Amino acid sequence: METTFTWEIKVKNCPLLIKKCSHCDSDRFYCSDKFRMNAQKKNIDVWLIYRCVKCDNTCNLTLVSRSKPDLIDKSLFHSFSVNDKEAAWQYAFSAELERKNNMKLDYGSVEYEVISSISPEDIQNLSDEVISIRIKCDFDFNLKLSSLVRRCLSLSANQVKRLFEQNVISTSASQSLQKQKVKNGDVILIDREQLTKSLKEIAR
Repeated sequence: METTFTWEIKVKNCPLLIKKCSHCDSDRFYCSDKFRMNAQKKNIDVWLIYRCVKCDNTCNLTLVSRSKPDLIDKSLFHSFSVNDKEAAWQYAFSAELERKNNMKLDYGSVEYEVISSISPEDIQNLSDEVISIRIKCDFDFNLKLSSLVRRCLSLSANQVKRLFEQNVISTSASQSLQKQKVKNGDVILIDREQLTKSLKEIAR
């Protein structure tokens, strides 16, 4: 028998942009959640505006370059026009945008919370042989699966490593669990009996 629960990851901010400021000694810029649009003749350019965390100096990241307005999706064009925050965050977390602008993002600056439908105590008290936990995450920010498990189960890094090695906690991915990054839709499988047994041994 298998029961599926959810760990929903809610980010609180966008990753900072790692870039040397030309006006001060800072090397971090934050996403302003605003776009800049500039029309020249029949073409349009669109940028996402970043600001220095110290002096507020601006840095613009290219989103659209020399494009015909009618080639841009109408809903997206509207998002640019009204400075839609959701659209800005989609770009701020975009690995494609990171590559396109030859920039580097500080994913370690992203703060998040996890909304869990089950507690560590609940897991141990269930009768199911296998506990299935599906991850919901709107943005990828290089969060390690091991870090998420450690946080949600209140375990140490060594404890999580041991549980991974013993296959008490597993996923369907072929990649090493220690190196695996969290992706939306990932499913974590927990052997409830073995987890309870391991946690009792750890507590001794």
